[in-house]
Amino acid sequence: MRQRTPKGRPISGILLLDKPLGISSNAALQQVKRLFHAQKAGHTGSLDNLATGLLPICLGEATKISSYLLDADKHYRALCKLGETTTTADAEGEILQIRSVENVSLQQIQALVPQFSGEIQQIPPMYSALKRNGQPLYKLAREGKTVEREARTLTIYSLDILNFTAPWLEIEVRCSKGTYIRTLAEDIGEALGCGAHIQQLRRLGVGSFADMMDLPSLQALAETGLEALDALLLPLEAGLPIHWTDLYLHAAVVEWILQGQAVQIPHAPPEGMVKLFDMQKHFIGIGTVQEDGRIAPKRLMPVNNHFC
Repeated sequence: MRQRTPKGRPISGILLLDKPLGISSNAALQQVKRLFHAQKAGHTGSLDNLATGLLPICLGEATKISSYLLDADKHYRALCKLGETTTTADAEGEILQIRSVENVSLQQIQALVPQFSGEIQQIPPMYSALKRNGQPLYKLAREGKTVEREARTLTIYSLDILNFTAPWLEIEVRCSKGTYIRTLAEDIGEALGCGAHIQQLRRLGVGSFADMMDLPSLQALAETGLEALDALLLPLEAGLPIHWTDLYLHAAVVEWILQGQAVQIPHAPPEGMVKLFDMQKHFIGIGTVQEDGRIAPKRLMPVNNHFC
């Protein structure tokens, strides 16, 4: 059987996209892939159609490290409407119930902050991409079905009340992976006795990333040539946790690593994961510290992988 030749360029790197309102994360991904003429691309955690903000796009070899961005902490700003609950917990859903917010005060809301801070339990919404028996929950929800979901433990590092003018409540949240801001808004609304849903949601940060480029700016740059777009790409290692140690390897050690062998490296940390580079500062891949102190390759990348 004849193998298909991949279309596009074997370009690799991470683009920090400001996803626009009203389109899916996948639709935004496809637009970026076309602009860069990239062979391969993936995103790192969906944003709802209603949401805007930071959506890291991994091109080429960067897709191999996308899971680390999925696991990164997130930073959001949300506008909640108190007094109304909806089927989807956001403004795209149908209104289920309307309750008065007449007696809700800023003091009451502030008093709830400790309850929704730190390690908390959260039940994922039915309108989510989580799967049950291979079927996304949102598909079941659209069929009018509801299934039991287990509560998950997550961490709210900070919950700041930015503004409250009834029925509008604006909050800023820094949280661990897997946090549903829609559910957080719903739960706050229920604790206040009036219900709530998300009216606007913007993701401000993923891990250490905060800067981002919007689609119109990318499209304008694309008209000047691919070189201008390529200059926006971050190297693959930028998507890895910043607390991992960088290790620089001599050519012979690189060869052993590329052959899958564990090696002894001076000044390596006693445990955990490390980022591996050659002496020219080309990213080689990810290593893990074994019990005997040697570094074993965990995920390897082609040398000179950024714009291969």
